[in-house]
Amino acid sequence: MNAEITLSRLLEARGEVLAIEVVTGADALDRTVSNPDVSSPGLGLAGYTEGFPRGRIQVFGQTEMSYLATLESEVASARLADVLAHDIPALVVTRGLEVPSYFLERAGHSGVPVFRSGLVTGEFYRLIKPYLEDSLAPTTTVHGSLADVYGVGLLFVGESGIGKSETVLDLVERGHRFVADDLVFVSRRGNDVLIGRGHELQGFHMEIRGIGFIDLGSMFGTRATRQQKRVEVVVSLEAWDENADYDRTGLNRGVETILGVDLPRVTIPLNPGKNLTVISEVIAMNQLLAYAGVDPSARFQERILRATRSSQLVEDYE
Repeated sequence: MNAEITLSRLLEARGEVLAIEVVTGADALDRTVSNPDVSSPGLGLAGYTEGFPRGRIQVFGQTEMSYLATLESEVASARLADVLAHDIPALVVTRGLEVPSYFLERAGHSGVPVFRSGLVTGEFYRLIKPYLEDSLAPTTTVHGSLADVYGVGLLFVGESGIGKSETVLDLVERGHRFVADDLVFVSRRGNDVLIGRGHELQGFHMEIRGIGFIDLGSMFGTRATRQQKRVEVVVSLEAWDENADYDRTGLNRGVETILGVDLPRVTIPLNPGKNLTVISEVIAMNQLLAYAGVDPSARFQERILRATRSSQLVEDYE
C-alpha cells in the first residue's frame, strides 16, 4: 500500500532535528506527503516546468532565493505559481533566510505552508530524506514469523498452527534472533531490499498454543532479539502430501514475490521426526553460500554430468 504522512506528523517527528519553524500555513498542516523525494525547483523558477516532479517538498536555498531576488516581484510570484501548480506539499526555505512577502502571499493563495529551517541546504537534505524514505516506503503485512539465522532473514509462512512460532522459538533457544511473530510488517527500500519488523505494540512477544504469550526479550535477553531484519528467504511450512511433487535436487527453487521483489522460496513438507530447526539453519547457510556464488545443487549436478560423460567416453573407446 502507498504510505503517506501529514506535515504535522513530520514536524512532530523531525521538526526539532530539522530546525523548522512554520512561517505561514499553520492551518494547512493536515496536507499529506506521499513522495519520499525532496528537491529544489531548479529550472522551474526560470519558467521551464516541463517534466517538473509532482508531489515533492520543494527546498529553496541560497541559490534559489538569490535568483528570485534578481526578478521583479510580479515575475518572481508568477514563477513561484508555476512551481506550486505541481501538487507541492510544502515549501522550505533553508539557512534561516528572509522570506519575501510575495512568496508568502503566493504560497498562501495556493494553500501551501511555508517552513523555514536554520540548517544549510545540504544538511537539511541529509536529515530529512532518510526519515521520508523510511516513513513512505511501500509496505505490506505478511502472516508469518521472521528470524535472523546466521545473519540471514528467514520468513516462515504457512497455515495457522503449522508450527511457525515453535520453529522460531527453537531457533532462538539455539542462539539465533527473533524479529517478529504472527504479523510481519514488510517494507521495500530501494528497488530490491525488503525489511521486516513486528508491530510496535507487540514488542518481542510470541504466542505459543497451550502456553499463551511469552516475552522472548525478557526470557532470552536483548541479544536474542532484533527490531528489524532484511527478509531474504521465504520458508513455507506445509503438511506432508504424499501426492505432491517436492523439489529433491534444489535445482527448481520456488520464488515468492513481495512488493515486486522476488525472493527464493523453500517449501518444507512436515512429517514426524523432521528437525525443522536444523533444516532452517541449513537453509540460512545455503543462502550465505549463494551470496558467495556457490550453488551446491548445481555443483553436484555438474559432477554427475562429468562422470556420465567420462563413462560414455570409456565405453566409446572400448
